[in-house]
Amino acid sequence: MAERSTAAVDVAGNGGDKPLAAQADQSTADGEAQNLERDTDIDEAQGSGGTESPEKASPPELHSGHKLARRYRLEECVTRLDGFSSWRAVDEKLRRAVGVHILPADHARARSVLAAARSSALLGDPRFVQVLDAVEEDDLVYVVHEWLPDATELTALLSAGPLEPHDAYQMVSQIAGAMAAAHREGLAHLRLNPNAVLRTSSGQWRIRGLAVNAALRGISSDTPQRTDTEAIGALLYAALTQRWPYENDAYGLSGLPKDIGLIAPDQVRANIHRGLSELAMRALANDGATASRHEAACTTPEELVKAIGEMPRVRPPELAFSGPPEYQRTTYQQGTYGRPAAHPGVTQQLPPTPPPPLQSRTGKVLKWAVSALLIAALGLGSWQLADALMDQGNSPDDTTQTTDDGDKTTESPKPASKPIAIQDASEYYPDGKPQHANEVKLTYDGDPSTVWRSYRFSDGPELAPYKQGVGIVYDLGSAQNVSAASIGLDYGGNYTAVSLYATDSLSSSAPLSSMTKFAEGKTSGTELKITAKKAAKTRYVLVWMTAMPYSGQKGYSGPGYKQAITDVKFTG
Repeated sequence: MAERSTAAVDVAGNGGDKPLAAQADQSTADGEAQNLERDTDIDEAQGSGGTESPEKASPPELHSGHKLARRYRLEECVTRLDGFSSWRAVDEKLRRAVGVHILPADHARARSVLAAARSSALLGDPRFVQVLDAVEEDDLVYVVHEWLPDATELTALLSAGPLEPHDAYQMVSQIAGAMAAAHREGLAHLRLNPNAVLRTSSGQWRIRGLAVNAALRGISSDTPQRTDTEAIGALLYAALTQRWPYENDAYGLSGLPKDIGLIAPDQVRANIHRGLSELAMRALANDGATASRHEAACTTPEELVKAIGEMPRVRPPELAFSGPPEYQRTTYQQGTYGRPAAHPGVTQQLPPTPPPPLQSRTGKVLKWAVSALLIAALGLGSWQLADALMDQGNSPDDTTQTTDDGDKTTESPKPASKPIAIQDASEYYPDGKPQHANEVKLTYDGDPSTVWRSYRFSDGPELAPYKQGVGIVYDLGSAQNVSAASIGLDYGGNYTAVSLYATDSLSSSAPLSSMTKFAEGKTSGTELKITAKKAAKTRYVLVWMTAMPYSGQKGYSGPGYKQAITDVKFTG
């Protein structure tokens, strides 16, 4: 079946002898992104090799504070190029940051951009930065996408040095798997470069600009699968060597020396993982250039995923623990403390042995005097103890204290924790994919036989990187000091991990980074009790589940990693 790309329309095919990714990046500007969520790198359109020269469409008069659809308020322009612009904006309806691409409705690429954005939005894979909206309105076409404030571009990561082998392995595994899934749906990226790859604070790798980035620039390819595969190979090459695998400098990285061709990463830098080096060369199918062992080149993301699965897994580096310091003896006879070390070959003279203590006439007198004092002290102490015991026996009440005014007081017990009533609840799903939002009230109805259920997942117990977690936000009616939570669970085994966050609303999409985590816990049973080290004063509490146990078939729910909450109680 012939490969196809939905990223662009009516453009010239690739030509020449250079690799496809090299042609796509030939005129890329050498600079790092100033904003971690910039969706396109600032470069000039290419005149050939897969791009078209757009008509000179005058960009609309946009400025900070301008509002689209009475909802998206533009904050900062991060790219202005080829008649389109990209902005950081605020979705005032959902109170979250978003990114927006804007171009005139009569722009030569407006139709292809809309088509690419809508196709990308239908994919719904969490490994890609999600397209949230694609609209034509008021002579404008704009595409709204996620904004990840906690993510870092690969460009910025490589500016500090090459990645560790385990990080590079995780990157190429996740990126190749995501692109294989996209190509199965007929979607290509064609602009996969270090500016388009992000690592979140949780360690998940995500891709932005699927189909849309290429459509904005009019890039197409007759062999989109090979183009994206070679781009993944270039990313892995750069991650291992901190060099761009072509002669031109790009993305803040130096290119390879001229006239030597493509050489393996382990020939560029010492101590590079051999398996990853060969994998990069197999993906960079440069007119037959493959790895040193002559394995077949990988020309599709699916083949690259298979090759990754066949190589030994790269384990994370082990933490190094330093042993305790050597015990030093400091006694006068055995230690060397306070004495200079002897020179080799020289016999060290030991100090003379001191005489036994208290062997003189004066010492004997002192011994007898101290003994007499000790005997007298023991006798006096015994007499005082007996007198105290007799007085205690005559006391009418030995448990009650009397104040100067004659009032009896007893020590007050510590106040017990009190339950906090739940007034309302809402499911929390910042990725736009709820579990069973209509069942959240069953978690605080007092009936343990009713439950809120998650979907089942194929991997676990940790849900990341494919889903960061699932959860419910509870409304306590007013600000309360929350110190503990008891959570009833329907499934045991493996483990369930839950964290408690203080937040300021029942919003289902407020970023997790805007909340404050104050407690967390883990269990392999069906009840999880979480106690905070310090109580948090809040009205809204998020119960955020990030790991679930494996369970078999139950009713209509098939086997998989899943969990259900039967009852939630808070105490303060």
